[in-house]
Amino acid sequence: MEPEVAKFLAKAFVMGIGSLSPAYAIGRIVSKAMESIGRNPESAGKLFVPMLLGAAFAEAIAIYCLVVVFTL
Repeated sequence: MEPEVAKFLAKAFVMGIGSLSPAYAIGRIVSKAMESIGRNPESAGKLFVPMLLGAAFAEAIAIYCLVVVFTL
């Protein structure tokens, strides 16, 4: 295999893994927040900001992965 092809495949693999994990984490965060709000509707105001912060931190992992791919 040519070095350019191997480098491209490595980048694709890193981006694939780096995007699947945050997507799964954000899905779980929002799912559990909606489940909690469904059980206790009064908690919506208290859960919204922590849910957004958790989603933002999970999304930051994908951005770090993108930066790593560009540095390879």
